[in-house]
Amino acid sequence: MTFHIITLFPDSFTSYLNESIVARAIKEKKIKVKFYNPRDFVKVSGAQKKKAKPYLRVDNKPYGGGPGMVMEAMPVIKAIEGALKKGPAKIIIFSPSGKQFTNDYAKKTVKKYSDIILVCGRYEGIDARVKKIFKAEEITVGPYVLTGGELPAMIMIDSLARQIEGVLGNFNSVEENRIASSEVYTRPEVLNYKGKKYAVPKVLLGGHHKKIEEWRKKS
Repeated sequence: MTFHIITLFPDSFTSYLNESIVARAIKEKKIKVKFYNPRDFVKVSGAQKKKAKPYLRVDNKPYGGGPGMVMEAMPVIKAIEGALKKGPAKIIIFSPSGKQFTNDYAKKTVKKYSDIILVCGRYEGIDARVKKIFKAEEITVGPYVLTGGELPAMIMIDSLARQIEGVLGNFNSVEENRIASSEVYTRPEVLNYKGKKYAVPKVLLGGHHKKIEEWRKKS
């Protein structure tokens, strides 16, 4: 699966993509992540070209008034077109008013698509015509507002990647495919802290798999 990220801040992904399971998935070519910065698609005027560092504007004041700025349509459109040159893809725009992202959505998306374009908005959002032109789907990762779409994009990459066989090594490691509990324990069997003893539940020490599964369901 290839993730095509449309973002003004590609460097914000560096730390997360270079660590742990996602980094290994990229190294083993289970997934690919490519970036497209709308600033790279801004049309520069003749006067601007003469400057050492031309101002690459991607935002403007909203029609109808109001605070903040809105990302202009054309730089984002050109960035998406750049991603689409690689072939057809599912296009997702992150928005607080979008459809709730879930594990079921992740599973269905992995089965259906090999290329996904994730459009990360900033400021007051992206000119609505981008969504209309590409018939993009709006997705939210939770009932709250974030500064931009970069964090939701990382969440989606992580969630989708782990649904791809081979990414986790043992596919049985996918928690939603087995009985998992919100309570997990490891050594030592008894933890001493500030004069109190905290023991591992006895059911987990007995080796009775049926009883352990029943305990996990209840907890």
